[in-house]
Amino acid sequence: MPMYQVKPICGSHIQTDLPTCMYKLPNVHEQQGNSCTSEHALQNGEVDPAVKALEARQDEIMRKLYELKAAVEGLAKTVTTPDADLDLTVSSSLSSHSFSSTTFKGVTHLDTLLGKDLGALRDIVINANPAQPPLSLLVLHSLLCQRYRVLSTIHVHSSVPSVPPQLLSCLGPRHADSYARQMFQLGFTLIWKDVPKLQLKFSVQSMCPIEGEANVARFLFKLLAPYPSDPALATLVDSWVDTAFFQLAEGSSKERSAVLRALNSALGRTPWLAGPEFSLADIACYCCVLQSGSASAAPANVQRWIKSCENLGHFSPAKLLLQ
Repeated sequence: MPMYQVKPICGSHIQTDLPTCMYKLPNVHEQQGNSCTSEHALQNGEVDPAVKALEARQDEIMRKLYELKAAVEGLAKTVTTPDADLDLTVSSSLSSHSFSSTTFKGVTHLDTLLGKDLGALRDIVINANPAQPPLSLLVLHSLLCQRYRVLSTIHVHSSVPSVPPQLLSCLGPRHADSYARQMFQLGFTLIWKDVPKLQLKFSVQSMCPIEGEANVARFLFKLLAPYPSDPALATLVDSWVDTAFFQLAEGSSKERSAVLRALNSALGRTPWLAGPEFSLADIACYCCVLQSGSASAAPANVQRWIKSCENLGHFSPAKLLLQ
């Protein structure tokens, strides 16, 4: 039969030696002291330390839940989109280009334009044909990276047999933190796919795709700056955008010559196409002049304007793609 020995410890603890383990009775004096401390804190209007610890733990749990939500949201969009049959994830980047800053009038907010969704990255998915690379997309991507923390990713769809190397790196190098989606404000996913027109999808479940480079450019530019409030100025910008994509990019040589003359006349009056401020009209017309091969034969005012655009730095990715 085992023998039990009881030893006093520090006058308040009682330790009982058992054959296999040790048991320690709770310190009644410490519990009473903690109770007195909590009561004293409550009487003085202070927050109970135990409540503080509980709130801190709750905040940490909520932070982890938001991170998990962001990750699940990204996976869900990849699975539910019709473009989920991707062959290769090529690059992800947080742009760190040292381009000169471009200031726009007015301020836009992602929450206002794309909806507020705490913990979830707002993903923009764009399908583009590598046979017709959208130069305006690269310029607008560069401007978006100046304004927001952008997670940029390039994929190759199974409908495309091969893609030139410069198209696989056109959004910049892979970022070391691309796995941490919660660090970014905007997801910019470019998929090289065999499509007749450029397509943009934001909410896969609730919206139809935006088609055509002109319309996609309008959507992306609104993430940078609001459209002019003056109806006449807004109409002027839209007119130049349509002229660029339908006459410069797709028109005959006679139509392109007429557009170049119109550009030269407008740029003789103002430094930019829509007046004193840089706008989407300049982005669209510059990219289409470059892509149509009309830059070298352009009139004097157009040549000066081309240099002004290139001095901003955001047009470099478009120019490099054609070299």
